[in-house]
Amino acid sequence: MPNETAASNQSQANHPEAKLAALGLELPAASIPVAAYIPAKRVGNLIYTAGQIPMRSGTLLATGAVPSKTSIEQAREAAVQCTLNALAAIKAVAGDLANVKQIVKLDVFVLSDDGFTEQPKVANAASELMIAIFGEAGKHARAAVGTNALPLGASVEIAFVVEVG
Repeated sequence: MPNETAASNQSQANHPEAKLAALGLELPAASIPVAAYIPAKRVGNLIYTAGQIPMRSGTLLATGAVPSKTSIEQAREAAVQCTLNALAAIKAVAGDLANVKQIVKLDVFVLSDDGFTEQPKVANAASELMIAIFGEAGKHARAAVGTNALPLGASVEIAFVVEVG
C-alpha cells in the first residue's frame, strides 16, 4: 500500500491544476459567452477555444495598446489570465485538464501601437505557462500577432488548440 499511496501523491502533484496551484495560480470558472459563440468546441480529439480576453471576476485586467497604454509586463500578466480562462474552457469540454495530451497551437493577439514589434515577449508568458504545466506536451506552435483593435479594448486575446485523450 505505501507504494500505491506514493504513486497517487505523485500523480496528484503532476495534475495540471496542482501545478497551477504550485505556481500560485487558480483556474477560474469557465466563462459564459456574451455573444453568438461557445467558449470551446471539441472536434474529434481536438478542442478549439474561442479567443479569451483577460477577464478576472468580471473585470478586464488590461486595456489599450501595448506599450503606450499597457506595459509589456502588464500585457504578459494579461496573457496569463487569458491562458487561465482558456484552460477553464478546455476543462469544461474535456472534463479534466489531465485529459489534455498536448497543447497544439496558441494564437496570441496583442493590441499594439504602430511600430511595436515585441508581441512574442507578450506571447511568451502564455507559452512558458503551458510548458510549466504540461512539460514537453506543453510545447506548441504559435502565432504572435499585433493588431489595432481587440474586443472590449482588451490588450491581449488568446485562442488555443489542444489534443485530448
